[in-house]
Amino acid sequence: MIDDTTKPALAILQPDWDSIRPANVDALMTLRAGGVSSGPFGDKDGIGGFNVGIYTGDVPVCVNMNRNLAAQLVPTDPKWLKQVHGDRVVDAETAAPEEEADASTSITPNVVCVVQVADCLPVLIAEKNGKGVAAVHCGWRSLAAGILQKTIERLRERIGDPDAQFIAWLGPRIGDDDFETGSDVLEAMQTSIDGAEVAFKANEDGKYLCSLTTLARMALLQVKVEEVVEARHSTYANPELFYSFRRDGKTGRHAAMIWIKG
Repeated sequence: MIDDTTKPALAILQPDWDSIRPANVDALMTLRAGGVSSGPFGDKDGIGGFNVGIYTGDVPVCVNMNRNLAAQLVPTDPKWLKQVHGDRVVDAETAAPEEEADASTSITPNVVCVVQVADCLPVLIAEKNGKGVAAVHCGWRSLAAGILQKTIERLRERIGDPDAQFIAWLGPRIGDDDFETGSDVLEAMQTSIDGAEVAFKANEDGKYLCSLTTLARMALLQVKVEEVVEARHSTYANPELFYSFRRDGKTGRHAAMIWIKG
């Protein structure tokens, strides 16, 4: 749901997974409005944007102010990563500032895992008893490299239970009808996800429309994660709420955050 009851300009999106979420886990995702960025990093009117991406070309002072605003929404400063569309998973408790990785895990209360996204898929993960959480940045390259499977494996290692069960939230991302790819993406996915072709629909110009959420569900099933809740928002199709690189080119980033409550 979108929570804007107290301050509409600073709307946030909360995963609609309360029926299965552990009581000691919380999560949220920032939206486009509510910060201090402007121009392509602003809201739909080019002002008051909540861009948290420091590598986007935005004014660094504005990004830092937005990150400070994001930190006020969670227990402690989020553990920001330098995302590189790879498959590296780090432990948020010990990760260096801006460490290169595309996923982080935590088993410690009040340590905030975070990923930055525009059209890429954010996946937030929680162990069913609240013993561990993770935030994963799933662009197609990371998905093809098996980052979701590696994140689950790392969480099971950290929790000390090879049979630990998890729930996952698939956040807003470029929609199935908007993400056009070539055969290279299909071939890359087939190397790590059995049956990946079902997530691709051929179109008339020889390319494909690709569903990131279908691929994520398939990857999670490979590591026995079956309870998945999917946000129905397309970043590309909703300029009032979301940044979109595919739609706008130069644009901002949202923060998807998850943590174990103290």
